[in-house]
Amino acid sequence: MPEEEKTNYKTMTTLALRGLTVYPEMMVHFDVGREASIKALEKAMSSNEPIFLVAQKDIRVEAPDQNHLFSMGTVSVVRQILRLPGKSIRVMVEGKYRARLHSLVQTDPYLAAEIEPVEIPQSYEGKTNSLRAEAAIRQAYELFDRYSDLTPKNTSADMLLNIMSSEDAGYIADFIAQNVSMRVADKQSILEEIRPVQRLTKMNRLLHREVEILEMEQGIQRRVQENMTQNQKDAFLREQVRVIQEELGEDGDSEIAAYRRQIAEAKLPEEVEAKLLKEVTHLEKQPFGSAEASVLRNYLEVCLELPWTKTSKERVNVQAARKILDADHFGLEEVKERILEFLAVKQLAPDLKGQILCLVGPPGVGKTSIGMSVARALNRKLARISLGGVHDEADIRGHRKTYVGAMPGRIINALRQAGTRNPLLLLDEIDKLGSDMRGDPAAALLEVLDAEQNNAFRDHFVELPFDLSDVLFITTANTTSTIPKPLLDRMEVIELPSYTDEEKLQIARNHLIPKQLKRHGLKKSQLKLTDDAIRELIVAYTRESGVRILERELGALCRKAAMKIVSDGVKSVSVTGDTLEQYLGPRKYYPEKNGMENQVGLVNGLAWTSVGGTLLEAEVNVVEGSGKIELTGNLGNVMKESAKAAFSYIRSRAVQLGVDPSFYKDKDLHIHFPEGAVPKDGPSAGVTICTAMVSALTGIPVRGDVAMTGEITLRGRVLPIGGLREKSMAALRNGIHTVIIPKDNEADLERIDQTVRGALRFIPVSHVDQVLANALERPPLTQPSQTGELSAGMRSADTHAPLHQA
Repeated sequence: MPEEEKTNYKTMTTLALRGLTVYPEMMVHFDVGREASIKALEKAMSSNEPIFLVAQKDIRVEAPDQNHLFSMGTVSVVRQILRLPGKSIRVMVEGKYRARLHSLVQTDPYLAAEIEPVEIPQSYEGKTNSLRAEAAIRQAYELFDRYSDLTPKNTSADMLLNIMSSEDAGYIADFIAQNVSMRVADKQSILEEIRPVQRLTKMNRLLHREVEILEMEQGIQRRVQENMTQNQKDAFLREQVRVIQEELGEDGDSEIAAYRRQIAEAKLPEEVEAKLLKEVTHLEKQPFGSAEASVLRNYLEVCLELPWTKTSKERVNVQAARKILDADHFGLEEVKERILEFLAVKQLAPDLKGQILCLVGPPGVGKTSIGMSVARALNRKLARISLGGVHDEADIRGHRKTYVGAMPGRIINALRQAGTRNPLLLLDEIDKLGSDMRGDPAAALLEVLDAEQNNAFRDHFVELPFDLSDVLFITTANTTSTIPKPLLDRMEVIELPSYTDEEKLQIARNHLIPKQLKRHGLKKSQLKLTDDAIRELIVAYTRESGVRILERELGALCRKAAMKIVSDGVKSVSVTGDTLEQYLGPRKYYPEKNGMENQVGLVNGLAWTSVGGTLLEAEVNVVEGSGKIELTGNLGNVMKESAKAAFSYIRSRAVQLGVDPSFYKDKDLHIHFPEGAVPKDGPSAGVTICTAMVSALTGIPVRGDVAMTGEITLRGRVLPIGGLREKSMAALRNGIHTVIIPKDNEADLERIDQTVRGALRFIPVSHVDQVLANALERPPLTQPSQTGELSAGMRSADTHAPLHQA
């Protein structure tokens, strides 16, 4: 390229525009979000330099290069920059003159390009006063006026005046192109046309096309409006036909008559009947096919299906109920006794209301099935409502019928399902209710489960009072800790304990095996299970409080037996404890025995989990250090505080326990609970931790056949704990001979299975000194404690843990 031709080129900061074109002599504001574009604008603003604005061919490209940009743009001046919330800015620019893009010379941190200003030749300037230019200008006036009438929101009178006051064909073309909605390619074609008259002529063609499109859109809208008017006319004519039919005595609306007949035959309460007749009258006035008519029909059908007055004859017979409960469930004597007491009161006082039972226990112990048995014993209809995961108040109370897709709540739906006004409603998993921005379903249940309020329960959909006082509510839960206190106060809690191994044996023998044999098409003689096989199945293949997994494993045995009978042609299959692994594979669980060896710093604790009791070992190591305590094993805050309380107690009685009084200065204690992936919490590991620490500090071994549980205080008192039944079963299962328990839990021994109680030696204690005397091989140098008796006000019980409850 000759040197004289290159002198016209300029290097300038460049901004790529998406969906926008800027013209000379136009003031435009727009938002910028790309980082490179923001830096380009800031550079131009800070250095008071012009910036080259050029449109992108494809607005989806985030980092454009020269191939993505049009060849013609506008050199502009940045007038104002306004920062918006976030990372974007709003900028105002003023176009100066056209320029042609020669090449991009920089892409980072912003675009910079070599451009060539475009000058309009003098020969073109003279033609703007020609007759052809005058004709193009007049056509532009007319077209823009029509465009303004079609888009009053996008144009203003000032724009039209601005055009009318100018006689520059090029300026008029640029102004219209800047303010009319067009495709980017069309706008770019106007920018690239440097001849003023030809530019305006092209603009007129594009504007004429845009005006025709807008007129066509308005025509379509008018036709749609006319069709809607016709539909309204049809509805009016149908209404006239209906009135004429009524005048002639003809039954033109059999649906309305059917609703009135159903309401009359239902013998509804006065308030309900008046409300439904009013809704029928409202339906009668609705035009054919209206949305409101569909809502009213749905409402009437729901209300007419509700059992406003229908009841089932209740059978309150304690002896019959006892037979049904005994036939359906083995064990659970305390639970059965409490339910029979409830029925006895109902037999003496039939009008007694407000009895709401809450069955609490681990999964699989028979909470739901007990509710079903009670319904069968009382001859009441049963409706089950699963509350697990419910987090919307409308699930309980329903939605207003004006909403699209509205429906009644679960309580009303359950009554429709039961078909009587005195069913047994089983509210399952009430402890798993949730809440969010749509309301708290637990709060909605307060009215449902309150005998003083539920005689006029109003569902949002039905909008009529329904008497729930004759409904028997039984709720189930795995724990009471997650049930809101006001809701828990309305229910009488009945706890269902875990099954012992002997109870599981009887349940399997009398209930589960016959059920699985029938399900798998086997006869009793075709599969024989010895008691040893069932016991081995319970211990080696299940670890649960209930019997769900046990039933599943029995089903697997039935399938194996069926396969053997069909494939091998054998007549029967006999399974013993020794042959069980041939059918179910290697055992899944092994006894948690530590060899019964007496070891220093290793103590057998007892924990209560969601699947029953388990052995929980505590290990303590003493190393040289600076008095730090390290706690590991995925422990909760309560368990950590128990360790600190035990440490303080030992420090306060170091001399009496035969421990170096300065051990806390030069010794580090590491307390660890194995199975670190399992969360553990609760206060009842206090005596376990204290015993392990004393053993580690004194070097006296702990007896391996002893297990213990109890909360410890700073004064060495041993406080009561929970879950003693499950913990004692775990001790027996793991070969423990002696169990140390808090003295205040001595009364709980009456609730322990007699087999377990006879096999274990229980030592009630009230102070840590008694624990050490029975757990260590030889007692430390202890002296009598000065602590008093435990006051009733300081007693506490365990709270439930995520998995392991110490």
